Amino acid sequence: MLNSIFQLSGHRTNVRTEILAGVTTFLTMAYIIFVNPDILSKAGMDFGAVFMATCLAAAVGCLIMGLWANYPIALAPGMGLNAYFAFGVVGGMGIGWQTALGAVFVSGVLFFLLSVFKVREWIINAIPMSLKLAISAGIGLFLGIIALNNAGIVVDHPATLVTLGDVTQPSVILAALGFVLIGGLYARRIPGAIVISILVITVIGVVMGLTEFKGVAAPPPSLAPTLLQMDIAGALNVGLISIVFVFLFVDLFDTAGTLVGVSHRAGLLDRQGKLPRLGRALMADSGATMVGAALGTSTTTSYIESASGINAGGRTGLTAVTVAVLFIACIFLAPLAGTVPAFATAPALLFVACLMARGMAELDWDDVTEYAPAVVCAVTMPLTYSIAHGIGIGFITYAAIKALSGKATEVGPAVWVIAAAFLVKFTVL
Repeated sequence: MLNSIFQLSGHRTNVRTEILAGVTTFLTMAYIIFVNPDILSKAGMDFGAVFMATCLAAAVGCLIMGLWANYPIALAPGMGLNAYFAFGVVGGMGIGWQTALGAVFVSGVLFFLLSVFKVREWIINAIPMSLKLAISAGIGLFLGIIALNNAGIVVDHPATLVTLGDVTQPSVILAALGFVLIGGLYARRIPGAIVISILVITVIGVVMGLTEFKGVAAPPPSLAPTLLQMDIAGALNVGLISIVFVFLFVDLFDTAGTLVGVSHRAGLLDRQGKLPRLGRALMADSGATMVGAALGTSTTTSYIESASGINAGGRTGLTAVTVAVLFIACIFLAPLAGTVPAFATAPALLFVACLMARGMAELDWDDVTEYAPAVVCAVTMPLTYSIAHGIGIGFITYAAIKALSGKATEVGPAVWVIAAAFLVKFTVL
């Protein structure tokens, strides 16, 4: 039956290999069940409900990707966009989390429509590669400053904006230890390096009396505080269009990049270098985003950590289905998630930031019209505490420098439109 559903023999794999690959993928991305509730609870959302929404949204996304698209790619609420949701939209702009969830839902609907009508290729190809790389790296830097602040390593200062915190505090030392532990385990290619670090630092914190042990397992918490609480009407307000745009824009490119990159590593691309059933894979992602918003979490997206399962031999949707089953099993671990302190999750955020920042190395450093706007885009995100502002300033800078350098023909219509829209937003609205 499994061979018929997932075409195992056609992909030269078997049930045992696929299940082991699923377990490997899950271990590399399971940190999200600890980190996502911690981040979104800072936006005023119920921790237990977000924990449930995180596990269920990931499970639904993985099931759709596995059963319908038949790809070994796992999904869960995305890092970066959850930080933008909590600290940029809710915390920075003062918008209610219900409205922010509405914006996530609307972005999922738009993403789905773009996938159905096949507009996605035009949009993806219209945006310069340098800005795509900059957006990913900038989100990484944004995560980095949040992580350093959560760890107490970077704190605010009235004269210099930021400065070094009290590095003699036990929690700061443990956060630094957690980051080093992740790096060491990751270098040794040990699956679940991030999860291992989170649990080890949490145990040390409990022993030292820095955090309260709340147990390991218990009946699942109630989903009611966040279920169907998204304010779609509020999200359709003209002033919030840019927020919807950011959720859509980042998810679109993050998903497309992950799908192509991971599928290339798995040898799933066709002879033309294209991904078969791309539409199904993108619709699985957008569908998971809509379901996640309805349940009560930020944008659900494809995870680059799926590459670990592919390296373990995963080639079909059975890998993703295995991940889904493990996420469902995690709904009983809410007490453990509530025990994990911020100084244990901060190293995970910082390490993910390091992984995302690697894209800057792929910029064309011989062309100032490419690397200058990219650096401005990436650096502006953490310094303005807004992914949206970073994207907007990046597009404006790119179009302006290209025009003044005599390379205006290299700027596509989509870039001009986006740059003009952000210029109006910054100067008029």
